[in-house]
Amino acid sequence: MRFFGLLLLLTFTATAALAYHNWPIFIAPNELSLGFTTIQAPIGLVLLGTLIFITVLFLMNMVYMQSTSILESRRYSKELEANKELVNDTEKSRFTELKNSFETELSKQSLLNDEIKAELFARYDLVDGNFRTMIEEMENTLDAYIGELEDRLERTKYLPPSES
Repeated sequence: MRFFGLLLLLTFTATAALAYHNWPIFIAPNELSLGFTTIQAPIGLVLLGTLIFITVLFLMNMVYMQSTSILESRRYSKELEANKELVNDTEKSRFTELKNSFETELSKQSLLNDEIKAELFARYDLVDGNFRTMIEEMENTLDAYIGELEDRLERTKYLPPSES
């Protein structure tokens, strides 16, 4: 844009210098045909006025386009910011949902772990009870065998009688 502005300024300065140096020729009246009529007017001033008018129109168009582009850029920036906020909110909700899902799964696993632990301890108590019962039965059986052997030995007189 700087190059274009500099070129425009250079052109404007050259036109102003040309008009200044040739001012008497610019204001000399001549016959000017408008197509349907002829008038007496200084052609240089008419052309200079036309050039200034076109330049002003061009500058107004340029200002309009610049302002339109700035406003549109601002609108896009606002839309982009709104979309960014929407994406951030969506990501936050996804992370919250994921966190809640993890917490739910962890609580399920904790409950399952507690159930398994309770079942394991129940089985351990059952096995321990069965094992103790079996040991008592074996102890009673062993005592019975030993008692029977003592009775046989006493009958055969190999052992001294018991003091009981």
